[in-house]
Amino acid sequence: MKDGIIIKKYNSYYYVQGETSVIECKLRGRFKKNRYSLCVGDKVQYTSLGDETGIIENIFPRQSVLLRPLIANVQQVIITFAAKNPDFNSSLLDRFLVLAEYSELDIIICLTKIDLLNRAEIETLVQEYQKIGYTVIKVSNVSHEGVEKLTSLLNNKISVFAGPSGAGKSTLLNRINPKLNLKTGMVSDKIGRGKHTTRFSELLSLPEHGFVVDTPGFSLTEFNDLDERAISECFPEFNKVEGSCKFNSCLHLHEPQCKIKNAVDHAAISENRYQSYVEIMDEIKKTKRGF
Repeated sequence: MKDGIIIKKYNSYYYVQGETSVIECKLRGRFKKNRYSLCVGDKVQYTSLGDETGIIENIFPRQSVLLRPLIANVQQVIITFAAKNPDFNSSLLDRFLVLAEYSELDIIICLTKIDLLNRAEIETLVQEYQKIGYTVIKVSNVSHEGVEKLTSLLNNKISVFAGPSGAGKSTLLNRINPKLNLKTGMVSDKIGRGKHTTRFSELLSLPEHGFVVDTPGFSLTEFNDLDERAISECFPEFNKVEGSCKFNSCLHLHEPQCKIKNAVDHAAISENRYQSYVEIMDEIKKTKRGF
């Protein structure tokens, strides 16, 4: 048997990257009987049947699972947002960050199209997130600034690119590896966002033994499956605030003597970030009530 990794799933076929080629595989019957759901990123063992086809015999335990989209063994997420066209949306970025934190992935924020803003405007956008502790890579569509730095962070890892449509994820991946030849789309003047040029999740090979996932673009993030008590832990700056709230069950919303609200009042936590937290918590509460 040979080792490989699933790079694409289509109907009942799994495309496994082997040492030298991609093998079209079916799943061994016992896995179907147990209704085991394989996904992109799963590491497997397969038996070659010749003519670049095979049967998946074993499935290795997953090291991590990203739920939306469903991808196994991802090590880091590159959250990609445009500085302009479409306009930068910090609230939407915070939503992506929460989902990535909840999945316990390493996070890199990639800010594209920085050539559309002046340096002062760029620094205003990134300073808040750098202060929290996030790595922020600034990429120019014109000078290609930042592309080499980002590429070095992808080597020997499985990375997922996520973010709203129109942020330039496919364009950026084409720069990192021109052989990918991914479709790209223009940002609509009418709706202010890009067309969804990526139709399904797929692992894409990189020259330095890494893989990236170009996920289907989307502009809405949902928190239906998230525990509201875990949301505050997805805001790293909340965890750095010393002291404790008056109540152990404090959700940092309307409770008195809350250390987080006090930190916001004293500018130790960004008002914008706290507002993102409140909006997410409100959305989760409404979902539970069936609104």
